[in-house]
Amino acid sequence: MSLNSGAEAKLILRYPDEETTRAVVEAISPDNYEAPPGLTLSIEMRKTEIIISVKCPKGVGSLLATLDDLLSCLGAAEKTLQSLD
Repeated sequence: MSLNSGAEAKLILRYPDEETTRAVVEAISPDNYEAPPGLTLSIEMRKTEIIISVKCPKGVGSLLATLDDLLSCLGAAEKTLQSLD
């Protein structure tokens, strides 16, 4: 397999309650609409879990950059929620 072939990842994040989970989903959801062409990003909420699937036809490097951006957004959302407590 070439490093430039498509790549995909699935993240499963768990939160203490549904309210927190929903707030994080709402905070990161607008990013779905700005995904680069060809990139598939889906976010699903199941009670206290967020399941994020990313498919990137441009390969592992592009997937890692996307995951890095996504994790930064998640970190910012979590930090904001903590500051509200």
